[in-house]
Amino acid sequence: MDKHVEHDGNADETIEEINKKTGRNMPQAIATAVVLIAIIIACLAISMDVFMVLLVVFMILALWELRVDFAIAGMHIPVVMLWICSTVTLLATYYSPWHVSAMALCIMLSIVLVTLSATANFSFGDRLSMEVERKLAQTNAGARLESSFNHGSATIQHSRLTSVAVSVFAVLYIPLIASFIALSLTFHGHAFAHAIMIVFLPALSDTGGLFAGAWFGKHKLSPRISPKKSVEGLLGSILFAMAGAFAIFACTYPSLWASRWWVPIVVGVLMGVVGTFGDLCASMLKRDIGIKDMGHLLKGHGGVMDRVDSILLTAPFMMALLYVTGL
Repeated sequence: MDKHVEHDGNADETIEEINKKTGRNMPQAIATAVVLIAIIIACLAISMDVFMVLLVVFMILALWELRVDFAIAGMHIPVVMLWICSTVTLLATYYSPWHVSAMALCIMLSIVLVTLSATANFSFGDRLSMEVERKLAQTNAGARLESSFNHGSATIQHSRLTSVAVSVFAVLYIPLIASFIALSLTFHGHAFAHAIMIVFLPALSDTGGLFAGAWFGKHKLSPRISPKKSVEGLLGSILFAMAGAFAIFACTYPSLWASRWWVPIVVGVLMGVVGTFGDLCASMLKRDIGIKDMGHLLKGHGGVMDRVDSILLTAPFMMALLYVTGL
């Protein structure tokens, strides 16, 4: 009995040590990752139409998280208009015969409509207030003072021009970049492989960086922005992404090894460097707002934006690489 209790105690200590090194609840993170992978694979296996619906759902959730986060800093974005514009943009990019033209037209219209909507600060009911109030309990005093939740009595308020600026940023950050994911599904007849590479390789790169940084990280990459990021973690990100790219390449393009053997190497470097840069940009945004995670929807991972930031930033580069190399 004592041995069993001691064994459980050692296991708990080991898990706590791993959680401390990685900065997250790893059992929860692994369980959530397994569920997400199963959902994405199932959607891809059913049809690309279902995958597009899943992509739209993720973008809607990500925009809601941005709405709450910006509200904490006292800034307003018209989330309903952003939902409408994002949905139309993603679906038009995928289903229109003129994919690039449809994407460009929708983004330009989105900027106009969102800019006009951002000048009117509509209330979103109790749900937004509850979410902001919950987040405020975890933020610093400065963020609490500037929060739109406290605008009735706050001394610091942002202008409508600021709301317009962050709203346009939201358009460029989510529907525009997410459109490149939809665009990558429309050429060369390898939509499944393209989706796997664009969605899963950044996640695999993050995993490699997480474990390499936790166990071998000694040289800080950017201590002011993200203290846990290390050079060793960056190398781990590149190697994991490269290994995943070679595996996908071997399964999808076996006849192109002789002429395209270098592509998985480029993909690995691209995923590691750009994905890490995306994480650092998201960390800067969270630091400025005064929050730890963008949301709480994904147990062990934070919010949807915490998971898709590297996917979004790498999507345009991956789409361009796949198109230029004929893959």
